[in-house]
Amino acid sequence: MLFKDIVGQQSVKKHLISMVREERISHAQLFTGPPGAGQIPLALAFAQYVNCKNPGAEDACGECSACKKMSRLVHPDLHFVFPVVKKNSSKPVVSSDYMDEWRRFIIQSPYFNEREWFSFIGAERGQGMIYTQEGNEIIKKLNLKTFEGKYKVMIIWQPEKMHNFAANKLLKILEEPPPRTLFVLVSDYPAGVLPTILSRTQQLKIPKIDEASLAEALKSTFGITREEAETAARISRGNFIEARDIISNSEEKQFFHDMFASAMRNAFSGKLDAINDWVDRAAALPREQLKNLLLYCIDILRESYIANYDIPELVYATPSENKFIGNFKSFVNDRNVQQMVKEYELALAHIEQNGNAKLVLFDMSMKISGLFRLTNNLV
Repeated sequence: MLFKDIVGQQSVKKHLISMVREERISHAQLFTGPPGAGQIPLALAFAQYVNCKNPGAEDACGECSACKKMSRLVHPDLHFVFPVVKKNSSKPVVSSDYMDEWRRFIIQSPYFNEREWFSFIGAERGQGMIYTQEGNEIIKKLNLKTFEGKYKVMIIWQPEKMHNFAANKLLKILEEPPPRTLFVLVSDYPAGVLPTILSRTQQLKIPKIDEASLAEALKSTFGITREEAETAARISRGNFIEARDIISNSEEKQFFHDMFASAMRNAFSGKLDAINDWVDRAAALPREQLKNLLLYCIDILRESYIANYDIPELVYATPSENKFIGNFKSFVNDRNVQQMVKEYELALAHIEQNGNAKLVLFDMSMKISGLFRLTNNLV
C-alpha cells in the first residue's frame, strides 16, 4: 500500500518516512489510536516503503518488484499475525491457516474492524484470539534470512488477544531481535497488551482523521456530494469505517437504531413481555455484535441528552437518528442520563467477561425502565 492512498494522517506519514530516510527505525513499534484512523493502512505503507527498491521523498515507487509483491501482500519478507478462530479439527490453528482469506480481506479494504474480519471468515460467533502455537510460528519465520527485502517486517494486529505463551515468545524475540527485523504492533486497546511487551515498543499514537481529508476521500470514493461527505465526516468523528457505514446506510447500523428505539419504548412502557422479547433478540446476537449494539446505545443516549441544548453542531447523529432524537430527547435529562449510561456500560463489561447475556440484559432493561418511571413522574 502507498502512503498516498491513506486518508489524511499527513504528519504521521512524514514521521514514518523521515524515520526511514534518516535510518533511525525502531525495531519494535506500536501503532495505536481510535478506530477507523488507519493504523493497518499505515503499517502496510510503512512496510512497503521500508522494502521499496527505489523509495522517493514522499512515498514508495509502486513499480519495483518489491512494491508489486507488497501491494498483493505476497512479499516473502512480509509476515502477519492476527486473531483467528479454531477450525473443525484438533490441529492447533495459527494465522497462516487463514492467510489466503486475510489477503483477500485486506486488499478488499484495509480499513476494517474485528467484527468485519470475523464475519468475512464466517466466524461471527467465534471468540478470536492469537493462540499458543503462534509463538513458535513467529520465531520460526523470523529466524529465516531475508529473502529479497531490506527488512523482515512482521505486522501483529491486536496483540492484546495473544495467549500468554505466545506473548512470552514474542517478548523473548523482542528482547533479542534477529538482524534487519521490524515489528509493527497494531492495537486499538494498548492497555490490554502485556506491559513487558509495551515497554519494548516505541509507541506511535495515530490521531483521528481530520474532517477535511475524510470528507474529500468519501466524496471521491463513493461519488457523493460534498455536503453529504462533510456530514458523514463530522458525524463519524474521523472514523473512516463509521463514515463508510453512514454513507452506505448499513443494515447493521439501521438494526442497531431499531433495537435502541425498541429498547427505549419498552423500558418507558414497562411492559414485561416486550422487554423479554427484546432481551431474547439481543441475547441471540453474536457476542461482538451485541457489544457493538450496547456501545451504539450509549452513544445515542449521550447524543439525545446533548440535543436538549438545541445546538445542532454538537449532536453527532445521522438524519434518521436525529428524527428519533428529536422526539426522545425530552425523556433524557440530568436526573437519569448518567445512571442510564452507567447501566449500559455495566452490561457491556459483564458481556465482555462472558456473563450470561439474558440475565445481564434483563437486569439492565429493568433498571432503565425504573429510571424512566422514577424521573418522568410515572410512579
